[in-house]
Amino acid sequence: MGFTQKEVAEKSGLSVFTISSLENGSSTGITLTSFIKLLRAIDSLEEIEKLLPELPQSPRALFKKQQK
Repeated sequence: MGFTQKEVAEKSGLSVFTISSLENGSSTGITLTSFIKLLRAIDSLEEIEKLLPELPQSPRALFKKQQK
């Protein structure tokens, strides 16, 4: 994406160490808040949708669909 670790750290409020650990896979975990900060910093917040499961239709929506 063209960002240095320092730039991402400054934009996200996370440490360079954290960014480096995440990048090289040595991090033991990341909070959702930190993950969102990271995605925002690299202009990729929309990518979070790829991690979320598709929501099923609500019972009400299914009922309305059957009534048609």
